Amino acid sequence: MEEKVPLAPRQDKGELTGLKEIVILSGKGGTGKTTITASFAVLSRNSVIVDCDVDAPDLHILLHPSPIQTQEFEGPELAEIDTEKCVECGLCQEACRFEAITDFHVDSIRCEGCGTCVVICPEAAVTMKERVSGEAFISKTKYGLLSHALLSPGGANSGKLVALVRQNAKEVATKGNSDLILIDGPPGIGCPVIASVTGTDMGVIVTEPTVSGIHDMKRALQLLAHFDVQPLVCINKHDLNQRNTIKIERFCSRQRIDIVGKVPFDSIVTKAMVFETPVVEYSPKSRVSREISEMWKDIIRRV
Repeated sequence: MEEKVPLAPRQDKGELTGLKEIVILSGKGGTGKTTITASFAVLSRNSVIVDCDVDAPDLHILLHPSPIQTQEFEGPELAEIDTEKCVECGLCQEACRFEAITDFHVDSIRCEGCGTCVVICPEAAVTMKERVSGEAFISKTKYGLLSHALLSPGGANSGKLVALVRQNAKEVATKGNSDLILIDGPPGIGCPVIASVTGTDMGVIVTEPTVSGIHDMKRALQLLAHFDVQPLVCINKHDLNQRNTIKIERFCSRQRIDIVGKVPFDSIVTKAMVFETPVVEYSPKSRVSREISEMWKDIIRRV
């Protein structure tokens, strides 16, 4: 039996009024989401661009940003042992379930900031210290301002960093009188994606005609429905498997979800990636660029 995706309430169509946010999702990695988002950034006018993939960002590869503002992001606190107060009783090491304490030294990678060692230490030699888990940036690109970030390896609270990136984008958009925020969301449906989706006006899911692509598209649609975000679907490389493309079309038709674009496979996209350039700029007259341009016009009419 076909699984049903609850529908998000449709919003009125019309011109852009006030600040709007469009998030581009994929449900999985490798569907071409960032490639299409970069082209949207070229085609958009008076917009602020956001890369919410803070764990492994790659939108900057195509947009070539120049940072103009850097902000440290403080994640969970880290335990720290004062060697002058420590009597080397070993209680903290015994109590640490993460095995983060060795030879009365805290391993910053293993420490989860639970604070058990602070409570159990009889000499008050252990304290919790703030630690920098990443950096957020506001950068200038030829297509507009970009709000993005990079989480440190092993860093936690990626959802909070995504929220910071989005807040920075709203502040920049307000100051610059921008009417649109274009968000390149992370892959999957986890915490960073949830932080990218909440409060947006529209979600465009970029899928591909594969079994995994269809499966993860449905998961992403359920996420958008949960947060009452208007869904649209783009089928990338639709001509590689017509049978699966038809499956996506039939599913979306039954669920009353509009397919806003069908982008063909073309090696020109690979060439554009090699030259680190959005495809609509690298080859504006190619069939891929024409389809992306028409898709963008349709999205703007709907938002």
